[in-house]
Amino acid sequence: MTISPPRASSDLWTVTAEDVTTIEALALLRDYYYDVANRYYRLHLGREGTREELESGLADSPSDDLVPPQGLFLVGRYEGAARSCAGLRRLDATTVELTRVFVRPELRGTGGGVRLLAAVDEAARALGAERIVLDTRLDLVEARALYTRHGYREIPAYSTGPYAQIWYGKELTGRAAQSG
Repeated sequence: MTISPPRASSDLWTVTAEDVTTIEALALLRDYYYDVANRYYRLHLGREGTREELESGLADSPSDDLVPPQGLFLVGRYEGAARSCAGLRRLDATTVELTRVFVRPELRGTGGGVRLLAAVDEAARALGAERIVLDTRLDLVEARALYTRHGYREIPAYSTGPYAQIWYGKELTGRAAQSG
Protein backbone atom coordinates (compact mmCIF):
# COMPACT_ATOMS: atom_id res chain seq x y z
CA MET A 1 0.00 0.00 0.00
CA THR A 2 1.31 3.45 -0.98
CA ILE A 3 0.65 6.38 1.28
CA SER A 4 0.82 9.80 -0.30
CA PRO A 5 2.06 12.68 1.78
CA PRO A 6 -0.66 15.14 2.76
CA ARG A 7 -1.17 18.01 0.34
CA ALA A 8 -0.11 21.42 1.53
CA SER A 9 -2.99 23.84 1.96
CA SER A 10 -1.55 26.06 -0.76
CA ASP A 11 -1.93 23.15 -3.22
CA LEU A 12 -5.70 23.40 -2.76
CA TRP A 13 -5.74 26.95 -4.19
CA THR A 14 -6.17 27.92 -7.84
CA VAL A 15 -6.41 31.46 -9.20
CA THR A 16 -7.95 32.54 -12.49
CA ALA A 17 -9.07 35.77 -14.12
CA GLU A 18 -12.85 35.97 -14.02
CA ASP A 19 -15.68 38.36 -14.83
CA VAL A 20 -16.04 40.92 -12.03
CA THR A 21 -19.83 40.97 -12.49
CA THR A 22 -20.55 37.33 -11.62
CA ILE A 23 -22.50 36.47 -8.49
CA GLU A 24 -19.38 34.90 -6.94
CA ALA A 25 -17.21 37.92 -7.75
CA LEU A 26 -19.77 40.36 -6.37
CA ALA A 27 -20.09 38.27 -3.18
CA LEU A 28 -16.30 38.35 -2.72
CA LEU A 29 -16.22 42.11 -3.29
CA ARG A 30 -19.04 42.62 -0.77
CA ASP A 31 -17.24 40.47 1.83
CA TYR A 32 -13.97 42.32 1.13
CA TYR A 33 -15.64 45.68 1.59
CA TYR A 34 -17.53 44.66 4.73
CA ASP A 35 -14.29 43.27 6.21
CA VAL A 36 -12.12 46.35 5.65
CA ALA A 37 -14.92 48.83 6.38
CA ASN A 38 -15.87 47.15 9.65
CA ARG A 39 -12.24 47.13 10.74
CA TYR A 40 -12.23 50.88 10.13
CA TYR A 41 -15.52 51.40 11.99
CA ARG A 42 -14.31 49.35 14.97
CA LEU A 43 -10.98 51.17 15.14
CA HIS A 44 -12.25 54.71 14.68
CA LEU A 45 -15.86 54.61 15.89
CA GLY A 46 -15.85 51.67 18.30
CA ARG A 47 -18.66 49.87 16.50
CA GLU A 48 -19.59 47.83 13.44
CA GLY A 49 -20.88 49.65 10.39
CA THR A 50 -24.60 49.54 9.81
CA ARG A 51 -25.91 47.69 6.77
CA GLU A 52 -26.91 51.04 5.24
CA GLU A 53 -23.44 52.52 5.80
CA LEU A 54 -21.70 49.46 4.38
CA GLU A 55 -23.95 49.17 1.33
CA SER A 56 -23.62 52.90 0.64
CA GLY A 57 -19.82 52.67 0.87
CA LEU A 58 -19.78 49.63 -1.37
CA ALA A 59 -21.88 51.46 -3.97
CA ASP A 60 -19.45 54.40 -3.82
CA SER A 61 -16.51 52.08 -4.47
CA PRO A 62 -17.22 50.44 -7.84
CA SER A 63 -15.02 47.72 -9.31
CA ASP A 64 -16.37 47.90 -12.85
CA ASP A 65 -12.98 49.06 -14.16
CA LEU A 66 -11.37 45.71 -13.30
CA VAL A 67 -12.00 44.39 -16.82
CA PRO A 68 -9.81 43.93 -19.90
CA PRO A 69 -8.08 45.60 -21.55
CA GLN A 70 -7.44 48.15 -18.77
CA GLY A 71 -7.66 45.77 -15.84
CA LEU A 72 -8.77 42.40 -14.60
CA PHE A 73 -10.23 40.59 -11.63
CA LEU A 74 -8.70 37.46 -10.16
CA VAL A 75 -10.63 34.91 -8.12
CA GLY A 76 -8.88 32.42 -5.87
CA ARG A 77 -10.63 29.12 -5.36
CA TYR A 78 -10.00 26.83 -2.42
CA GLU A 79 -11.08 23.29 -3.21
CA GLY A 80 -13.11 24.79 -6.06
CA ALA A 81 -15.04 27.41 -4.07
CA ALA A 82 -14.45 31.17 -4.60
CA ARG A 83 -12.58 32.29 -1.46
CA SER A 84 -10.24 35.15 -2.42
CA CYS A 85 -9.87 37.95 -4.93
CA ALA A 86 -7.65 40.73 -6.24
CA GLY A 87 -8.05 43.37 -8.89
CA LEU A 88 -5.63 45.11 -11.22
CA ARG A 89 -6.20 48.37 -13.06
CA ARG A 90 -3.83 50.02 -15.49
CA LEU A 91 -2.53 53.42 -14.36
CA ASP A 92 -0.23 54.00 -17.34
CA ALA A 93 1.58 52.00 -20.02
CA THR A 94 3.88 50.24 -17.54
CA THR A 95 2.15 50.52 -14.15
CA VAL A 96 -0.86 48.69 -12.71
CA GLU A 97 -2.56 49.25 -9.38
CA LEU A 98 -3.38 46.32 -7.12
CA THR A 99 -6.72 46.63 -5.33
CA ARG A 100 -9.47 44.60 -3.64
CA VAL A 101 -7.06 42.01 -2.20
CA PHE A 102 -9.05 39.66 0.01
CA VAL A 103 -8.84 36.16 1.44
CA ARG A 104 -11.82 34.97 3.46
CA PRO A 105 -10.83 35.17 7.15
CA GLU A 106 -11.35 31.47 7.86
CA LEU A 107 -8.80 30.57 5.16
CA ARG A 108 -6.08 33.07 5.98
CA GLY A 109 -2.79 31.29 6.60
CA THR A 110 -3.52 28.48 4.11
CA GLY A 111 -1.41 29.85 1.26
CA GLY A 112 -4.23 31.68 -0.51
CA GLY A 113 -2.55 35.07 -0.29
CA VAL A 114 0.71 33.66 -1.65
CA ARG A 115 -1.08 32.05 -4.61
CA LEU A 116 -3.07 35.22 -5.23
CA LEU A 117 0.02 37.47 -5.30
CA ALA A 118 1.86 35.07 -7.63
CA ALA A 119 -1.13 35.23 -9.99
CA VAL A 120 -1.17 39.03 -9.65
CA ASP A 121 2.46 39.22 -10.81
CA GLU A 122 1.75 36.97 -13.79
CA ALA A 123 -1.41 38.89 -14.74
CA ALA A 124 0.35 42.25 -14.40
CA ARG A 125 3.10 41.09 -16.76
CA ALA A 126 0.45 39.88 -19.21
CA LEU A 127 -1.02 43.40 -19.13
CA GLY A 128 2.43 44.74 -20.07
CA ALA A 129 3.19 46.14 -16.62
CA GLU A 130 6.70 46.58 -15.30
CA ARG A 131 5.51 47.81 -11.91
CA ILE A 132 2.67 47.18 -9.47
CA VAL A 133 1.61 49.83 -6.95
CA LEU A 134 -1.01 49.86 -4.21
CA ASP A 135 -2.27 51.96 -1.36
CA THR A 136 -3.65 50.70 1.91
CA ARG A 137 -4.39 51.64 5.50
CA LEU A 138 -1.92 51.38 8.35
CA ASP A 139 -4.30 49.21 10.43
CA LEU A 140 -4.38 46.45 7.78
CA VAL A 141 -1.19 44.97 9.23
CA GLU A 142 -1.70 41.44 7.89
CA ALA A 143 -2.05 42.70 4.33
CA ARG A 144 0.96 44.99 4.72
CA ALA A 145 3.05 42.07 6.02
CA LEU A 146 1.96 39.91 3.08
CA TYR A 147 2.95 42.62 0.61
CA THR A 148 6.40 43.20 2.10
CA ARG A 149 7.10 39.44 2.26
CA HIS A 150 6.44 39.32 -1.49
CA GLY A 151 8.71 42.10 -2.68
CA TYR A 152 6.61 45.22 -2.18
CA ARG A 153 8.44 48.21 -0.74
CA GLU A 154 7.12 51.47 0.65
CA ILE A 155 6.99 54.21 -2.01
CA PRO A 156 5.97 57.88 -2.09
CA ALA A 157 2.25 58.59 -2.25
CA TYR A 158 0.76 58.29 -5.73
CA SER A 159 -2.91 58.65 -4.73
CA THR A 160 -4.98 60.78 -2.38
CA GLY A 161 -7.93 58.59 -1.38
CA PRO A 162 -9.42 59.07 2.08
CA TYR A 163 -8.16 55.66 3.25
CA ALA A 164 -4.74 55.74 1.57
CA GLN A 165 -2.23 55.94 4.41
CA ILE A 166 0.74 53.99 3.06
CA TRP A 167 1.83 53.15 -0.48
CA TYR A 168 3.77 50.18 -1.82
CA GLY A 169 5.36 49.29 -5.13
CA LYS A 170 6.98 46.26 -6.72
CA GLU A 171 9.15 46.19 -9.82
CA LEU A 172 8.44 43.29 -12.18
CA THR A 173 11.55 43.66 -14.31
CA GLY A 174 15.19 42.87 -13.67
CA ARG A 175 16.34 41.25 -10.44
CA ALA A 176 13.13 42.04 -8.54
CA ALA A 177 11.13 39.90 -10.97
CA GLN A 178 13.64 37.06 -10.74
CA SER A 179 13.66 36.95 -6.93
CA GLY A 180 9.91 37.64 -6.40
